[in-house]
This record gives sequence, structure tokens and C-alpha cells, in this order.
Amino acid sequence: MTDHSIVIRNVYIMLAYAFGALRSTDSDPISGERFEHLHDLLGEILVQGVGAQVKRGLYREYRRHRDELSTVRGRIDIGRTVATLSVTRGRLACQFDEYDPDTPHNRVLKSVIVLLIRHGDVAPTRRAALRRLLPYLDAVTLIAPTSIRWSALSYHRANARYRLLIGVCELIVKGLLPTEESGATELAAWFSEDAMSHLYEKFLREYYAFHHPELSPRAAAVGWDYDEESARGVEQLPAMRTDVTLRSGPRTLIIDAKYYGESMQSGRWGKATVRSDHLYQVLAYVKNADVMRDGSVSGLLLYAGTDAPDQPGLDVVVQGNRIGARSLDLNREWLSIRAQLEGITAWLGD
Repeated sequence: MTDHSIVIRNVYIMLAYAFGALRSTDSDPISGERFEHLHDLLGEILVQGVGAQVKRGLYREYRRHRDELSTVRGRIDIGRTVATLSVTRGRLACQFDEYDPDTPHNRVLKSVIVLLIRHGDVAPTRRAALRRLLPYLDAVTLIAPTSIRWSALSYHRANARYRLLIGVCELIVKGLLPTEESGATELAAWFSEDAMSHLYEKFLREYYAFHHPELSPRAAAVGWDYDEESARGVEQLPAMRTDVTLRSGPRTLIIDAKYYGESMQSGRWGKATVRSDHLYQVLAYVKNADVMRDGSVSGLLLYAGTDAPDQPGLDVVVQGNRIGARSLDLNREWLSIRAQLEGITAWLGD
């Protein structure tokens, strides 16, 4: 599957859920606008998001500065003043804290905006809008996007609104690829399949967390249901962790999110079947999670829909447990996608 097969405004909605930045997605102006290129969408998210942040005030942190000043500010550095003979020039070496916008988060925004302006497939009007943001970031250091340590960026109440923006920036930077012709770098036209797979999985989990917290959505670990008395070398068993687990009373639904170019495999004589490795995986999750052997645990392979003629539509009971495979059509309008996701919760009541 290429990302072009997904309605681009739906990518924005997926991003909004995945990075916990939802306010009123259904009425958000971005979700209703048409974009020809994914770069254009990402550019608009930055235009609106950074523009709104500028109006509220950029996130700032107290930073320690050292400078030679004509008046006292903060604490006088006696040793440095003497060593540099600053006092003979009528100046004092001072150390002081300043509430500074030159923070790691703002450095990421500035650097990725510049990257998108230079290398992105962005409409001229949106490129101009991105350029108009740069003067507000004059006091922020421009850094190399490849030097950004994404895992080191933390979030709290004061900078929570940056989460979606930084998530978008990370996806943009990870789309950088060297060109074979010149060795320069350019922005990939679409996210890699790995990036979209991660986004799809996170979107599903956060959708249910947002709309159905009562189902306790999470990526839950599944323990192997082995016989402890005869077991040997159990530390060699691989870990099992679900993409999404939903629970309602005694019933559990394990959803395995799949973002693949082909959701079906070709069997003997060209027969289209559910991919065996995926089916074995979800079956292993379900059978080990159903420790009571009462059929209270179900499993669903949920594929991002493709344009292939054959789509998964499996719904069977295997040794007492309901197992299924279906596709989520991301090419539809958002309300239709939401209806598909809501329909899945019925598995907990059947």
C-alpha cells in the first residue's frame, strides 16, 4: 500500500489521535481541507500549530547566561571579572538566568520549518506562510535536523501543545532520503511503510483511549500459559505484546493492527487467504490470554484497507475463541471510518 491511497485529510486525523492533540477533530479546519500532497498537509499543521503557539507565547525555559555587562545583573562572577580584567573596562562578568525561547522544542520547530521550505513539496502560498513564521523564531538556534534526539524531548503541562507539532516534525525528518544522483537529501514524497505502520497502530489505540476509556485500551503484554511444573528454559520464550487490547467485563478483544501492501496471500491455485503468519500470531495471543478456556477472549486482525480486489472478511470460532480479519477503509470520509471503528466494539458484546 502506498500512502497516496489514504485520503490525506484522514492522515491528519490519525496524527491528531496518535499524538494526543485532539481538541475537536471533527470540526477542525484542517480535516475539512483538501491537500494534493502530504507535505502540504504537514506544512499546514505547522503553519496553524506554530502560529497558534506564537499567539499564546512560545514555550520558554530559564537558561543560565554569562556575559560582561556595564551594570550588575544576577550574580557577579568575581573570578572571571578579575581574570579578564573586565573591571578595567568598566564592565563586570555576570551570571544570570533568562526566560529564553531558545529551547530544544523550539529549535526542532525552526529547523524542520526550514527543511520543509527548502525540500518539501509544498504549495507556494503555504511555503510563504511557513517563511512568515521564521521571524518569530529569530532568537531560536537553527540546528541540523539529524542531530535531534527525539527521545530526550519531554512534555508537561507547559508544553503539552507541542506534542503533535514535534511528532509531525519527527515524521518529516525521518522521511529524509539521499538522492542517488547528487548525494544530497530530499524529503520523501510519502512516509515509509514502517512509519505509517507505527502511526496506524498508535492511531487505533489512541482512538479507543479517547472515545472508550471504559474499555481500558492499551498495548497489553500476554503471558505464555505454560505448565510450570514441567517447564524448562522459559526465559527463551519471546515476549508477546498486543497492539490494542480492549476489555469489557469478563470479555477481552485483542486487535492486531496490520499496515501492509497486501493484506491477503495467494494460496494454492491462486486462492486468496488470510496471511498465515498473521493468523498464527493473533491465535497465539488469544489462546494464551484465555487462561480460563471459556472463550472470553477474541482476536481481530485489522488491516489498513488496500485497493486490492480481495479484502479480508474472516469471522470464525476456533476452539471456542472468535477469530477474525477485516480491513479498515481509510479512503472514506471520517464519519464512515469512525463508524467502522465503533462497529468493532460490538465484538465485546457478542
